[in-house]
Amino acid sequence: MDLPWKSLAPVEPGREYVALLSYLPLRSYFRLPLFFRYSVQINAQLRETPGAIGYAMRAELFALHFWTLSVWDNDKALMEFVRKVPHGEAMKKIAPYMDKTNFWRWKLPSAEIPPRWDDAMRRAAANG
Repeated sequence: MDLPWKSLAPVEPGREYVALLSYLPLRSYFRLPLFFRYSVQINAQLRETPGAIGYAMRAELFALHFWTLSVWDNDKALMEFVRKVPHGEAMKKIAPYMDKTNFWRWKLPSAEIPPRWDDAMRRAAANG
């Protein structure tokens, strides 16, 4: 199930942005309520974060596999978002219930925003 791309800021033609694909596998169905609670809070945080250009989510609910795909103005904006509450808190609280997470970051030209899932997943497969 894919949640559609949400644009948060205008894209400037002719420049590069930072794209991030994250893979978040849960180990237990019992942790879904905690995961979804933080997901709602983090989505609200995204909408208020300077430098966030847009995001989408993908879920294979029965397999407990989740992905996020986001685009950022720059690395600094991304890292500030990651450290702040609720995202920073969620990482600490949910980490014990996750299998190996993975993250892929790359430069993305403005003409390719919003990014396509097939391109992002192909990139992840090619880079481990």
